Amino acid sequence: MQPFIVGLGGTVRAESSTESALRIALDAARDNGARTELFGGSALARLPMYDPDGPKVEEAQRLVEALRLADGVIIASPGYHGSVSGLVKNALDYVEDLREDDNPYLSGRTVGCVTTAYGWQAAVTTLQTLRSIVHALRGWPTPLGAAINSASTRIAYGQQPDEQVAFQLRTVGREVCAARKTADGLVVVAAE
Repeated sequence: MQPFIVGLGGTVRAESSTESALRIALDAARDNGARTELFGGSALARLPMYDPDGPKVEEAQRLVEALRLADGVIIASPGYHGSVSGLVKNALDYVEDLREDDNPYLSGRTVGCVTTAYGWQAAVTTLQTLRSIVHALRGWPTPLGAAINSASTRIAYGQQPDEQVAFQLRTVGREVCAARKTADGLVVVAAE
């Protein structure tokens, strides 16, 4: 069965390093047999602040439905002041709309985490925060998360990043595809 992987993240800046990293990880998921859908920075910017009781705009409905159908998710956030951006956090708040599903929140889904920041401290603390959020949403973070220091490595989609960064992003994309949900909701990882 072809896995469906949703990519969520980026910034409002066109061609940001965060969204470029997300696209590279999604390409790796596609190379490993997945069907993918991207909700990049411009799509996330159209989401109103999450209100559990408020009406849902079309973009929010698309995001929630894609997450509902997803076998896995790749989330990419810039490190803003040592944490995830408000844009990404607001999008993740929409996962609350899955609370009544048979697999609530991100249950049974493998989640790859990618962060970019201008320095190692923010890249790593943002990755830790993102992994904690995934745990709180009942998702299964992949063993490898990618923390990218954009002060030393610039990423532009369509240009080959340095080998260490490319390895991290390809591994995240591959690991999201390696896990499969069983009929009873358990996550099993296929041998590589």
